[in-house]
Amino acid sequence: MKLKTILIAFVLLLNVAYAQQTDLVQYVNTLQGTNSKHELTRGNTYPTTALPFGMHTWTPQTGNNGDGWKYQYFKKTIRGFQQAHQCSSWTNDYCVFSLMPVTGKLAVNENDRQTAFDHKNEIAKPNYYKVKLDNNIVTEIAPTERGAHLRFTFPKNGKSYLVLDGYTGLSEVKIYPKEKKITGYVHNGRIREDLNSYFEIIFDKPFVNYGTWDNTNNTISEGALTAQGKGKGAYIEFKQGEIVQAKTASSYISADQASLTLKNELGKFKTLDQTKAAAAKIWNDHLGKILVEGGAEEDKATFYSCYFRASLFSRQFFEYDKDGKPYYFSPYDGKIHQGYMFTDTGFWDTFRAQFPLNTIMQPTMHGRYMQAMLDAQEQCGWLPSWSFPGEGGSMIGNHAISLFADAWAKGIRTFNPEQALKAYLHEATNKGPWGPANGRHGWKEYYELGYVPYPEYREATAKTLEYAYDDFCGYNLAKMTSNDFYADVFSRQMYNYKNVYDPATRFMRGKQKDGKWVPDFDPIEWGGPFTEGNAWHYQWSVFQDVQGLINLMKGEKNFTAKLDSVFTEPNKVKVGTYGGLIHEMTEMVMANLGQYAHGNQPIQHMIYLYNYAGEPWKAQFHARDVMYKLYNATEDGYPGDEDQGQTSSWYVLSAMGFYSVCPGTDQYVIGSPMFKKITITLENGKKFIIEGNNNNKENFYISVATLNGKAYTKNYITHSDITNGGVLKFEMTNKPNLQRGLSADDKPFSLSK
Repeated sequence: MKLKTILIAFVLLLNVAYAQQTDLVQYVNTLQGTNSKHELTRGNTYPTTALPFGMHTWTPQTGNNGDGWKYQYFKKTIRGFQQAHQCSSWTNDYCVFSLMPVTGKLAVNENDRQTAFDHKNEIAKPNYYKVKLDNNIVTEIAPTERGAHLRFTFPKNGKSYLVLDGYTGLSEVKIYPKEKKITGYVHNGRIREDLNSYFEIIFDKPFVNYGTWDNTNNTISEGALTAQGKGKGAYIEFKQGEIVQAKTASSYISADQASLTLKNELGKFKTLDQTKAAAAKIWNDHLGKILVEGGAEEDKATFYSCYFRASLFSRQFFEYDKDGKPYYFSPYDGKIHQGYMFTDTGFWDTFRAQFPLNTIMQPTMHGRYMQAMLDAQEQCGWLPSWSFPGEGGSMIGNHAISLFADAWAKGIRTFNPEQALKAYLHEATNKGPWGPANGRHGWKEYYELGYVPYPEYREATAKTLEYAYDDFCGYNLAKMTSNDFYADVFSRQMYNYKNVYDPATRFMRGKQKDGKWVPDFDPIEWGGPFTEGNAWHYQWSVFQDVQGLINLMKGEKNFTAKLDSVFTEPNKVKVGTYGGLIHEMTEMVMANLGQYAHGNQPIQHMIYLYNYAGEPWKAQFHARDVMYKLYNATEDGYPGDEDQGQTSSWYVLSAMGFYSVCPGTDQYVIGSPMFKKITITLENGKKFIIEGNNNNKENFYISVATLNGKAYTKNYITHSDITNGGVLKFEMTNKPNLQRGLSADDKPFSLSK
């Protein structure tokens, strides 16, 4: 009897351990960051229901059709459940349609059909979204990569309608009552006129009535089977009080491909619960590749919510044909191509952490991405910089070369490096037709003067700094591949950051074409020669040569004192050329960390620069401080725009104890791990374990460290340290070790010595 009791207890313990390891989905809150608006963003996210890097995602809609803020936590009504692709509120969306259940009187218009709801009646997980509206209709969604399984439960005391809305652009709908099916396409904008999303929806219950409607004038055509044009939609009536399941999939290639995809992805699932369970397994397997243990439950929720968000972008833009081979409609040339394509990201945001995280966790996908970028360049003549889904050229810099160099440095060599370098040289010596980051604004002056002049070019100093970093990446890729020609070309510009440093003020500054500094300088003034920031933020945009920046600033003491000052300066702003407060300014002031503006990308690496200048313990303090103060798993979970996985990836990497200061090299700079144990399971089957003995909220300093049992004093680890597997062990304490990591050999990579 005693033995039986022991065995039962052991089995129960195993079950608990198994649940902790596998049910990581329960930690994720997809509402994280949704309490956002134009004036103040806490993430600018929406409650995405999707699979990792899925081509289509699904979300409830609280905003009007065409509104970039498609779901805002403070809104009180839902007006649809969308197929969505939006990666930023500032860029809106494309190829959208929505489904909305309606009871009682038929209401097709989005304002008439919107229905109140309460968040207490809402479940928002990666694999499952559920909400009970105030009219007692229940909607549930479970995702596949290119489709979704939905279920609508109607109340028994009213009519049961489902409205399909064609959103803001051209659309087509065809109703097949006998087959219980709707097909069609939606376009609604973005880059190409010939980009359509062909959809098929199959229902499990018969139609009682049906028709089409037009959302431009809200006219209904009862009994009509087809409609085509701007804003065309459909409606279906089911038996009163019905429970209806709908399976849907979409294709950018053809209606036939949409039908094939629906069969392949959803054919084996008879019920939404089966689709939900399959999606949960996929997410648990994915999230479980980084298993965190020994921390507070709220920190685990923040970690896995961020890891979820970091696993949505870039999206797959390819489909599988009848033989299971990948192919895609190109958003760049409008033709069908064999192979892989990815989209919906802005490299200005994501080169910093989101892509470096993928090099660790998704090397096969990352390798495919590298070739896809070269394919895109062949198809439109330019490397991607802001794909949505074709090239938009938004923001600044030519950061595709950062991805190429980073991949090669980390052993991901799925592309022709000479082709990549040739494409980058074209990018760096021309200006393309789309946006500032398609080619280079001011490229001639950058080569002739060594900097981009202001006010001839907006954001000129920020551009100079990022061009110099990109040129380093070109140089380093050329050097790694023994290409002397390109190494020589790019080596001439990678120190150009020095040309916009003013030793008198000890800041990066705007510089006129005549070589004089732009007058009336104030380091807290935003805009002008800077991009969404000020001189305090761009002072540190020298990823490739931190030691060179230290030398410019006359030594480590001056450098670290300036780093300290970022946090101690008043959190004041001058609106500068913006003419008024923008949300990034408001968010920096709210964070109350001086001039540290973590809600935007330019300064997110700055904390880790203490490792280059003899005070690594300060990086440990600030990394943990920012994680605790500026992130959580709630609707207010971010300190600004989440930005296609970048701000989440900062947290994921930082919580593991390191960060990618200079993508294009193989190093990650050490901070302070959030948990007592982190196990990274790699694609190659090996495990890299990070242990933080005595780790807690007070013990965030590293006393000593070992790597695979040997004393380790370096302030960085390499990519191969991780991919070879092993154990990085930290002894954590509440007092800084002022002697560790101080030698020249302990410092991370820098061009200058």
